[in-house]
Amino acid sequence: MIVRLALRSLAVRPVRTVVLACGFGLGIAVMAALLGVGDVILEQARSPQLEGGGDTVVSGTFGEIDDGRFVLAVVRGLRQDSGRPWAVVASPSRRAGLYLISPESAIPVVARGGVPSLERAVGDREAESISAWVDSPVDARWGTIDPGDVLRSIDRFHQPPDLPEFASSWAEWLYFNGRTADGRTRFYLTFMVGPEIPSRSGFRSAGVRLQLDRDGHTTNYSSHEEVDAHTVLAGAPDLDIGASRVRLEGSRYHITLRLTSERDGSELTGTLTLDPDAGRSLPPAVIRGARGWLSGYVVPVLSGRLTGSLQTSGTSGTSGSLGTIVIAGEGYHDHNWGFWRDVRWQWGQVASGDLSFIYGRVFPPAEVADPDRIPGFLGVLDQSGLVGVATNVQIVEHPATRAATLEGAPQNIRVTARSGTVDVSLTFSTDRAVRTALAMTGGSIDFIQMGGTYHVEGHAGGRTIDVTARGAAETFRPRK
Repeated sequence: MIVRLALRSLAVRPVRTVVLACGFGLGIAVMAALLGVGDVILEQARSPQLEGGGDTVVSGTFGEIDDGRFVLAVVRGLRQDSGRPWAVVASPSRRAGLYLISPESAIPVVARGGVPSLERAVGDREAESISAWVDSPVDARWGTIDPGDVLRSIDRFHQPPDLPEFASSWAEWLYFNGRTADGRTRFYLTFMVGPEIPSRSGFRSAGVRLQLDRDGHTTNYSSHEEVDAHTVLAGAPDLDIGASRVRLEGSRYHITLRLTSERDGSELTGTLTLDPDAGRSLPPAVIRGARGWLSGYVVPVLSGRLTGSLQTSGTSGTSGSLGTIVIAGEGYHDHNWGFWRDVRWQWGQVASGDLSFIYGRVFPPAEVADPDRIPGFLGVLDQSGLVGVATNVQIVEHPATRAATLEGAPQNIRVTARSGTVDVSLTFSTDRAVRTALAMTGGSIDFIQMGGTYHVEGHAGGRTIDVTARGAAETFRPRK
């Protein structure tokens, strides 16, 4: 039928038919040629030889990597099944646009920088041919990357953006949680620095809060102080708030506490140390919304060994009964920053053996971003680093039938996550909960922190997973 129509068109209007046929043919030929050239250009652009030698190019989703030293440390730490490193040598590089300005014109130039010794090691021909290119003193930090330096770089504090609309809700904090091996004692510890104090330029409100859960009974301890903003930015994660402090020495976090009970004024003192498990860190990630709104998150220590002791000075019968609590078990540390008015989140983490799991989802205010379009995430890590990650994540909370004992927290949470490398489900059963009114998020919802047991099953990175372990979770509930 089509052939008959073409022949009749050719017989009735031969010139127009021939012209149209040639035009369609030429268009198809040009399209095929462009697609072929585009594939070649794309392949060449990804070529390690054009990038400066080596066998593999590692880049971010949109080009530049935000935390180069963190990624370089992970790449160098990758091991084959035999124990041999995957990467014999790795070299960072960066491209930038420059302009050569003359009286007559401006000439755009694409510049590329790197570490000369490392560039030669990966076979960069240009670097090999110019002997005058030598490492500068600051290049040494890329040759040997100290794990403690990586922790310090990702755990630094951030300059609050100059956004008066959101400024009063800015907060940044170091968060630690841990438990004893028998699970009878658990704590949630926050070192928080808030917005600038209107009546005292250059100073910010700050506080330390410890929620101590012993056999299901919770006592809150805290202290507050005004801190110098410049000192905080220059030193964090080394942080002093009142008589309590955090110090990062090498890869070990040292925490000193001197706090007061919020119930009866009794004192709590103590020291804690957290030694991270190798490879158990997640790099910084930032969610950005309208008009400059943002919320940032990083996990320097997904799991680690926690040791120390806490001393309470209350008298018998008070909330802080006299005694010493020995802490020896699993610990966790993350770091949050951003604007928090009308923000809520779901979060959880658990570690078992050589595997750690973390999931979460942030719900920003509707006026800066559509909460329904912000995906959740789930990450699986082992001692070598990230095993797999998924953003196709569902987090379903099931109401408690024992609301009075669980502070309105969900009795169960079901998490499912699927991607090319992850297909797992986590079921969390709550056995204890702490409910807190957070002023920074507004007055309509309460913050719920939960302890309980996870059952994790599925597959990640080619491994079959079926583990049960204690962990933590967080969510929000409408204020009563």
